[in-house]
Amino acid sequence: MGEARYHPLSLVESDDVGEGTRVWAWAHVMAGARIGKDCNIGDHAFIEGGSTLGDGVTVKNGVLIWDGVTIGDGVFVGPGVLFTNDRTPRSARMAGAFSTQTQGWLTPTVVEADASLGAGAVIVAGVRIGRLALVGAGAVVTRDVPPQGLVVGNPARRVGWVCHCAQKLRFRDGLARCDRCGRLYVESANGPILSEAAEG
Repeated sequence: MGEARYHPLSLVESDDVGEGTRVWAWAHVMAGARIGKDCNIGDHAFIEGGSTLGDGVTVKNGVLIWDGVTIGDGVFVGPGVLFTNDRTPRSARMAGAFSTQTQGWLTPTVVEADASLGAGAVIVAGVRIGRLALVGAGAVVTRDVPPQGLVVGNPARRVGWVCHCAQKLRFRDGLARCDRCGRLYVESANGPILSEAAEG
C-alpha cells in the first residue's frame, strides 16, 4: 500500500493519516483529524481536527467535514457534501454568545460503514446514518437513517431500501432480488435481511 501521498498544493497538518491515503490539491486536513488507510481526499475538501475517517473512505471534491464527525470504513462522500456539528450555532464574536462556544456545544454525527452520501447532501448534526444506507443528492438529513435505507428530499425521508450494491430493492410478498447483483433479501420491519439462499 505504501506511504500516504499528498499533492504539493494540499495542506496536511495531521500526523494521523493511514498508509496509501491520497490527498489532492487544495485539500486541507487539520491537526487532530484522524484519517484511515487507503482513503482518497479530493480537491478543496476540508477536514477539521476532531473528525475521524475509517479505512477506504472516498471524500470527493468540496466536502466539509467538521469536528465531531465520525465516518466508517468504505463510506463514499459525494461532491459538495456538507456536515454540521452545532444545532444552535452563534458566532463566538457576537456579544453575549461566548457561553455557547464552551464545552457541550458539539453534537457528534456518525456515518456507519459502507454508506453513500450523494452530491450536495447536508448532514445536520447529531444524526446517525446506518451501514450501507444511501442518501440522495441534495438531501437534507435531519434525523437518523436506518441501515440500507434510501432517503431523499428536504427534509430527507425514507423512500425505500437499497442492496449492498446500492441498487433500489423492490419487495414482493416479503422478498426482493436485486436487479443488478442478484442478492436475495427478506423484508423486515427494520429493513432488508440478506437471505442465506442468496449465498448458494
